[in-house]
Amino acid sequence: MLTSTVCAAVSAAGLGIAALTAYRKRFLAATRIAAFSLIPVGLVMTGVIDWLTGIVFKPTVWAGFGVLALSAVLFVIGRAVERHRGIGGRKERKAAPESRTAAVAPAASAPSLGAGRTGAEVAAPPKAQGRSGAPKDDFSDIEAILKKHGI
Repeated sequence: MLTSTVCAAVSAAGLGIAALTAYRKRFLAATRIAAFSLIPVGLVMTGVIDWLTGIVFKPTVWAGFGVLALSAVLFVIGRAVERHRGIGGRKERKAAPESRTAAVAPAASAPSLGAGRTGAEVAAPPKAQGRSGAPKDDFSDIEAILKKHGI
């Protein structure tokens, strides 16, 4: 009942301002002010104001908002701890391909390895050593590529 009275007073004040604006020959502004001032009365007549006041002034509704806020806070804390510890994060995703032993299509990369070479040989080629025991600079594969392209 109080909200209906307040809305009616706000609308009456707005219509009074609209009348003064129209008296000053500013009809377009007066029309806009009148349109805005009729909104509170329209909301009271449709029952929206009673619905809103019923939500705002009920303690169970505020308790429900509190439970939702607590749920959101717990979710954020859980995600933060999960990322901090690395549970379900990038570390596990990076470790997953290493744990796989068989490739999906092992023959798919066989032509790129070259004739008679296996995947293990490509991953760790033996270092050629010179007479002094130091690794020899092996540019033979680079030379082969250059010769292949005619350079």
